Amino acid sequence: MTTEHKRESTPHKARGKERRTGSQDMVQKLIAERTEMLSLYCQMAGLEPYGNGKNSRGKTAQELIQKFCQVLVDYIAAGHFSLYERIVNGKERRQQVSALAESLYAQIAGTTEMALDFNDKYDCGDHCEITMSFSDDLSRLGEKLAARIEVEDKLIDHLVLNRRSSED
Repeated sequence: MTTEHKRESTPHKARGKERRTGSQDMVQKLIAERTEMLSLYCQMAGLEPYGNGKNSRGKTAQELIQKFCQVLVDYIAAGHFSLYERIVNGKERRQQVSALAESLYAQIAGTTEMALDFNDKYDCGDHCEITMSFSDDLSRLGEKLAARIEVEDKLIDHLVLNRRSSED
């Protein structure tokens, strides 16, 4: 009888480990995308709001903007459509994590919308002009991204702390 109990609990433990690994992979992907996005954001902050000069790495302003927009969308997708959607859709079994995610979701959705608007405005290939509003748009985006990162960090901390305490 003891053997049967062990056999029954093993698949349950394996599924739990798979879920934890899946959450961990999503968090790692989100952080990697965020790091790349922030690096490009810092490069973009040094661009002049006019002309098409090159930055210190030899990329034109438009090339840098396109790369930033691509990474920005990847970062937003990594969070919004993977981690948050998984939690909000009830795939997260830890109630504390689910409750926190639900309470933070509106803030996350707002930054998603603003990031996508920025992308729509500035990711238009080599036929766009960098206007005088670019600096203001980038600054507003930076403020929203900073707020989003704070929210993400709360959620990530909660995911990691709850996972560790449930493993003990």
